Amino acid sequence: MKRFAKPSVAVVGATGVVGQTMQSILSERDYPIENLRLLASSRSAGTVIETPWGSITVEDLAEADPSGIDVALFSAGGGRSKEHAPRFAAAGATVIDNSSAFRRDPDVPLVVAQVNDIAIEDNRGIVANPNCTTMALMMAAGPLHRAAGIDRMVAMSYQATSGSGQNGIATLERENDWFERDRRTLQHGGWEDPGGDLYQRPIGYNVLPMAGSITEQGYTDEEWKLVHETRRILNAPAIRVEPTCVRVPTVVGHGIAATMFFDRPVSLSEAKSVLADAPGTQLWEDDHVPTPLDSAGIDDALIGRVRETVGESGGISLWVVADNLRKGAALNAVQLAELLLDR
Repeated sequence: MKRFAKPSVAVVGATGVVGQTMQSILSERDYPIENLRLLASSRSAGTVIETPWGSITVEDLAEADPSGIDVALFSAGGGRSKEHAPRFAAAGATVIDNSSAFRRDPDVPLVVAQVNDIAIEDNRGIVANPNCTTMALMMAAGPLHRAAGIDRMVAMSYQATSGSGQNGIATLERENDWFERDRRTLQHGGWEDPGGDLYQRPIGYNVLPMAGSITEQGYTDEEWKLVHETRRILNAPAIRVEPTCVRVPTVVGHGIAATMFFDRPVSLSEAKSVLADAPGTQLWEDDHVPTPLDSAGIDDALIGRVRETVGESGGISLWVVADNLRKGAALNAVQLAELLLDR
């Protein structure tokens, strides 16, 4: 694995919501940058962005020369990642990609910092960031798996609109304003559809029991990510995962309600002990319930509602929520970049 004392860094997709968060986190964590380059689509090229490293002009990704870049943080969508990440890697950069382009590639490590750090050692120039929902879940599931081995799991996600980018947040705000014109219809019916093509149904004042797009067997791509990425990250291809992904009318913070059964019975006291020591998390006990609002803007994943299963003994049910723009995306990318540093 390449290591860098003070690397030249590129943020690809720099004008998007995750790209902007990456820049903030690089500054917050005092990541040692020799030179910062910002890249985006031709639409944003030429924009000047004020950063802690000075005023930087956004470059056109399609025309940019990646020579001299040591670490490239990609958040530009799967299509652009497939097209450009390999040429950045060929030019000598280590690419940390936030899209789904390489997550199922057996030659590309899929890494959650503080869960399976060692996997980053075996990279060939590209490292994949997991899906933001899987990322939050792994902060709780990873330590429990190490302790007792997860056999099967039921996971239900409650995903914020920022998971759909800036358009998701704007859609929620627009639809909330739309329904505020006549709130009586929310209780008595007769509401008018606000229109829009981002989601299948309105998200304002609503819950959509289908995050993502329908694929095989009636499951969405978001649900299949929970299945396949859980197995890869935990290096446990036999884990059985039953997923349901739901979009909820919040701005930031993906929550997951999960029930896990293990290779042996796990008591409540053992589970709480394991989770209390888990890095990058906070264990909230009793009626101190973590919510998406609590997760906004912080690095830790918040774990609460930990309890023993009642339908079948020996399992653990819990709730975990994390800022999907930070730990679910930008923070993890920066943490992986930190693993590349020569300390």
